[in-house]
Parts: sequence; C-alpha cells; structure tokens
Amino acid sequence: MTLKIIGTGFGRTGTFSLKGALETLGFGKCYHMAEVFQHPEHVPSWAAAARGEAVDWDALFDGYQAIVDFPGSAIWRDLAAHYPDAVFIHSEREEQAWLKSFDATIRTAVMGKVDGPPGWARMVDEIINQRLFDGCADDDEIALDAYRRNSREVRAEIPADRLLIFDPSAGWAPLCAFLGVPVPDEPYPHKNKTEDFAKLMEEEAGVKLR
Repeated sequence: MTLKIIGTGFGRTGTFSLKGALETLGFGKCYHMAEVFQHPEHVPSWAAAARGEAVDWDALFDGYQAIVDFPGSAIWRDLAAHYPDAVFIHSEREEQAWLKSFDATIRTAVMGKVDGPPGWARMVDEIINQRLFDGCADDDEIALDAYRRNSREVRAEIPADRLLIFDPSAGWAPLCAFLGVPVPDEPYPHKNKTEDFAKLMEEEAGVKLR
C-alpha cells in the first residue's frame, strides 16, 4: 500500500482531528505521532530519517494510506519524493493560537523532555526540535518563525493543484471537495483540544506527561 495523502502541517493544527476525518472518509489508517507510541518498533526508522539515512518507507507505512502530524510533517519533502503521486493537506491555524496551543501541549515533548518508547525522546528532539526549530523550540519567536517558514515553503514548493490549505474550523466541505468524496452525514471530528491533551495522550498513546 502506498501513501495517498501527506500532511505538511505542524502538530497542534488540528492534526488528530484530521486523522479521524481521513479515516472516516475511507482513507484507511492514517499515521500520526500517536502511532509511534503504539508501535515503538517504528522509532529506529524515524531516528534514521532524522539522521538523513535511508528508510524503508513502504515497510513503515504498510497498511496506511495517509500521514499527518509530526514526525512526518517535519520531513514532508522526503515523503513527497518517495510518493510522487500523493496529494498534500497543509493544516494551519492563526499563528498566535497555534503558539498558545503548542506551548500548552507538545512544546516540552518535541524538545525530548517527555518519556516515551526507547529512543523516542532523542528522536523527536532531532527530527523536530533540531531540524525545525534550530534546537530552540522553547523560544517563541523561533517557534513562530519556523511555523511561518514551513507554511511559505509548502506553498512555494507543492503544486497548487495537489495542495489543500486547510483550516480545521472549515470542517468537511473543503476537505471532501479536494479529495473528491461525499460529505459524511456526521459532524467533523474535533479531538485533542488543548484542555483534553494530557488525558488523550495517556489514553491513546499510553504516555503520562511530566
């Protein structure tokens, strides 16, 4: 099975809800950071990717049709090169709202300061904090600069006819139009809100935040 959809948006841009939405729309299982916690055997592959080494992506994504969230969105160019027929969904939100949510939830984690499967903390520091935030994810201006830069580069490098700029608050309509599927007769999922983050991490990924 090959990836059909690649998400380029940072974590905390509605990616967990987008994962649920894509699965509801019939795009199989969607890969997300939560999958790494559920499959600790995947950590070495992501660590290799962080070092710029070759990864057997087809084996890693066996059974998946889509990927959103970190760590995939940190290396979307690598995935785009390997899956040239994929389309792209760039989830984003107002930048100050993103920063506030990032700070309240995953900022400590992406700096490798949250326990996870063996090797996970070092991997996320390398592939997210070092690669995207120059090792300074705890600095607001650096974090915002990285967020803005990613959005600019996605728009500049991905052909417009293969890219959806997606505001999660827009719900089903733009997503379904882009993917060419009917709008489901159910509300768009809104999961992993900031206030529910710690509980969700424990329930979905088995991780207790410090």
